[in-house]
Amino acid sequence: MKQVVQPVSGGPVEVLDVPRPVIGPTEVLVQTTASIISPGTERAVTALAQSSLLDKARARPDLVRQVLAKAKTEGIQSTVKAVRSRLADDIPLGYSAAGIVLQVGEAVADISPGDLVATGGAGSANHAEIQAVPGLLTSRVPDGVDAESAAFATIASIAMHGLRQADVGPGSKVVVVGLGLVGQLAARLAMASGCDVAGIDVSEHPLAVAEASGVLALAESGTDTTARIREWSRGRGADAVIITAADKTSRITDRVPELCRDRATVVVVGDVGLELDRTPWYEHELELRFARSYGPGRYERAYEDWGVDHPIGYSRWTEGRNLEAVLDMLAAGRLEVADLITHRFPLESATDAYELIESRAEPYLGIALSYGKTPSPDEPVIVSTERSGQAGIGFIGAGAFAGTVLAPAFQKTGEPLVAVSSSSGLSARRLADAAGFAKAVSGPDGVLDDPDVTSVVIATPHDTHAELTSKALRAGKHVFCEKPLATTIAELDDVIDALDATDAVLFVGFNRRWSPAVAKVVEHMGGGAGPLVVNYRVNAGVLPESHWYHDRRQGGRLLGEVCHFVDTAAALVGAAPTSVRAIGGGPGEAQLRQDLALVVGFADGSVATITYATGGHHSTEKERIEVLGRGRTAVIVDFRELVLDGKSTSLRPQDKGHDRQIVEFVEATKGHRDAPDFVAVSRLVIEAAATMLGDR
Repeated sequence: MKQVVQPVSGGPVEVLDVPRPVIGPTEVLVQTTASIISPGTERAVTALAQSSLLDKARARPDLVRQVLAKAKTEGIQSTVKAVRSRLADDIPLGYSAAGIVLQVGEAVADISPGDLVATGGAGSANHAEIQAVPGLLTSRVPDGVDAESAAFATIASIAMHGLRQADVGPGSKVVVVGLGLVGQLAARLAMASGCDVAGIDVSEHPLAVAEASGVLALAESGTDTTARIREWSRGRGADAVIITAADKTSRITDRVPELCRDRATVVVVGDVGLELDRTPWYEHELELRFARSYGPGRYERAYEDWGVDHPIGYSRWTEGRNLEAVLDMLAAGRLEVADLITHRFPLESATDAYELIESRAEPYLGIALSYGKTPSPDEPVIVSTERSGQAGIGFIGAGAFAGTVLAPAFQKTGEPLVAVSSSSGLSARRLADAAGFAKAVSGPDGVLDDPDVTSVVIATPHDTHAELTSKALRAGKHVFCEKPLATTIAELDDVIDALDATDAVLFVGFNRRWSPAVAKVVEHMGGGAGPLVVNYRVNAGVLPESHWYHDRRQGGRLLGEVCHFVDTAAALVGAAPTSVRAIGGGPGEAQLRQDLALVVGFADGSVATITYATGGHHSTEKERIEVLGRGRTAVIVDFRELVLDGKSTSLRPQDKGHDRQIVEFVEATKGHRDAPDFVAVSRLVIEAAATMLGDR
C-alpha cells in the first residue's frame, strides 16, 4: 500500500510503498476513502523535519537534554547510534480521514466490517491506503454524509473542543483570530451553536470564505479592527476569543485583550507565543484556557491504546464523542464543509499538495486526498531482488533497538536478511531499506509463513514475546527473542513445550554474558573451588510517566530489564541460579515499582545481590559489578573499565556483547554451538516478580 511520510532527517515529503499495518484488540483496520490535509498543523511538522539540526535542537531543547544525559551514561558511540536511528525515522502525515472498515479488534464495540467510518489520530488516521486506528477514534458515518465531508471530522473536533473550552452559548459574541481551516470550522460551529461570530485574518481569501458563511470577516488593521469589534459587540467586547492562528511571537496574544469584554475567556488552539504583558490581562481579569487537541482522552494511553472510555457522567465530550458530534451536525446540515475544499489530489500526487502548501503559490484551505483501488492487503514490498530465494533471517519488529543493534549485528554475520515486519508497516519498510532485507511484509505471519525464513528475530513489545516465540518454534524456525522471554509462568511453560517438540535453537537477548568484560572476569576468577559473591548495582534513571514500561502488560522493569543482570550474574558465577527474592520500593503497584533489590542464590553456594535504582545522579555510571571470592576481586564499571585485583584497564569502545551474542546464535543454528539455558533465569525472574507482588 502507499503512505505519505515526512523523513525526520529532512528532504521533501514522500509517498512510500509499505506493508499494510496490523491491528490489536482495541483497533480497527480501515481502507481509506478520503483524507484531509490540515495545512497549518502538517506544515509545522514538515518544516521542523526539513530544518537544520541546529534549528531542530533549538525547537526541542528537551530532546537535546536527553541526548546529553544519554551520552554521559552510555557513551558517545551508543548515543550517536540512537540519534542516527531517530533521524532515519519517518513521520506519518495526516490525522483526519474516512474509509471502509476491513477488520475490527475483538475489544471494539459498535463497529463492523463494511461500515463507513470517520477516523482520527496522528500516527493512526494517516494519509495511507490502509489505516490501523484506535476504536475510540473511529465513528460510524451517518446516512447522507459523504466520505470526503466525514474526513473533516477530526479537524473539526479540534475546533469544537476549542469552542467548548470557551464556554459560550446562544447570543454570545465570539471572535476567532486566524481563519485557516481550523478557524473556519470554529467559526461555523460557533454560529451553529447560536453565537454571533467575527473572524480576523490578514489574507483576503480566508476572509472571503468566512464572510460567505455568515461571519463578520475583518482584515487585521489594529485600532480600526478593534473599533469594529467594539461596535459589533455594543461597546462591550467579545465574550470569548478563540485563537486558531499560528505565530511564534506574542503579537497575537498581546493584541487579544483589546478585543475582550471584562472577564472574557480566551482559548488558545493555535501555536502562538505566550510572553504576556500582565497589565491588560489583569485589568480585564481575562481567563486564559488551552484546548488540547480533539478533547479529553487525547494523549492518554488508557483511552487511545487500551480502549478505556471515560464515563459519560464525568467526561461528556471526549475526543471520540466530539467526533460523533461533528458527524451528527454534518448529517443534520448544521455544518457545511464542502466549500472549504480548495484543492484535490490523488494520493500518488500528495507531494504536489505539500509543495503547494510550502510555496503558497495560490490560496488554499482544505486539501483533500483521494484514493483509488488498493493493492492486495498482504502483498509484500520487495526491496531487494538480489537475495530473492535465499534462506536466512526474518525480523518481527522494527523498532529502534532492532534497527540500531540487532540488524547491524546480523549484517556482520553475512547471513541473508529475508523479511521484516512491524505493526505499522512503515518502520518495516525503512528497516528493510537500511539493513538490506529482501522484503518488508505485513505482520508476524508474513515472516513466520515465509519458507525462506529459517531463523526469526523477535523484537516486539514484551507481552507478545512468548506467543510469537512458541509460534515460531512450532513452525520449525530457530528463534532469537529479545528479553524477556515471557511475562508469566504459563507463557513460559508454553514456550518450553514448543521448544521440547522441535530441534530448533532458542536464544534470549541476554547479551552481557558475551561481553569481553565478563569473559575477562570469568577467566580471572578461575574455575577453582569456593563460591562467589556478586554485587550488581544499576543506576537506571527515572522513566517519564508516558513511557511504555508503565504499562502493566509489559511486565515492568523487573521482568523487562533486571532479567539481564540475573543472567549476567549466572554467567560470572558459572552455575545455575536456584532461588531468588525481590523487594520493590517506591510508590505505585508492586509490579511496576522501579527501585528494586534482588538476592539470587546459586547451586554452588554463590550469592548475587542486584540493586536497581532510579534516583541516582546522571554522572554516576549506569552499571557497576563487583565479584569477590577465591581470594580475588574483579570490578566492571559500565563495561568501559575493568579492575582486576586493584589493577585497572580501560575497555574502549564499550562492548556489552551484542555482536558476539548474534554470532553465537548463528553458530548454534548451524550446530556449531550449544545454546545456554535461558529458561531457568526467565523462570526465576518471573517468580521474583510474584514474590514482590505478594502472590507466594
